[in-house]
Amino acid sequence: MDEKESKVLEVLKGAEKPLKTADVANEADMDTKEASKIISKLKKDGLVTSPKRCYYTAS
Repeated sequence: MDEKESKVLEVLKGAEKPLKTADVANEADMDTKEASKIISKLKKDGLVTSPKRCYYTAS
């Protein structure tokens, strides 16, 4: 896991509720498209889940 993936996961773990991709990108100080790609990878790896459409949380 690289530094950016760790940052995204850290943001999701620290959130009190599921976040949208744009919120994750803002908190992690990165582009929305980049955050989206990272979330997709983490979701595939089983580290992130989506409790409802377009919202994400750490597993």
